[in-house]
Amino acid sequence: KVNLDEPGWRIFQGQAAWRTTRAAPEISGEILLAQKPDGRAFIQFTKTPFPFVIAQSTSNGWQLEFPAENKSYRAPGQTPSRIIWFQLSRAVSSSALPKNWSWHDSENNWRLENTSTGESLEGYFVK
Repeated sequence: KVNLDEPGWRIFQGQAAWRTTRAAPEISGEILLAQKPDGRAFIQFTKTPFPFVIAQSTSNGWQLEFPAENKSYRAPGQTPSRIIWFQLSRAVSSSALPKNWSWHDSENNWRLENTSTGESLEGYFVK
């Protein structure tokens, strides 16, 4: 469980459009990204009123949930490089991204893309 009321969380909220492949339609929704200096991250993508994706990472493991599909994945160790939700946290922190990922951040919006698969996430955070 994540308690975002704990001190130290840096929270970003906004809107985003997720495309699973280049040819797939966009899914638009609300995005929440929370990060702690110790490396923990919490990401939630919601298509109101349902959470579509919930991703969490800690210093020793990760978890990814798709509540609408009743699917959940978790493992110890580092986050998988192929999962866009974990790469968003890295990109926002200005951490180096794995091969095949590109990050563009401007004053008005940001875009994260897997250049191999075409999966992308584009949006903005409310300031």
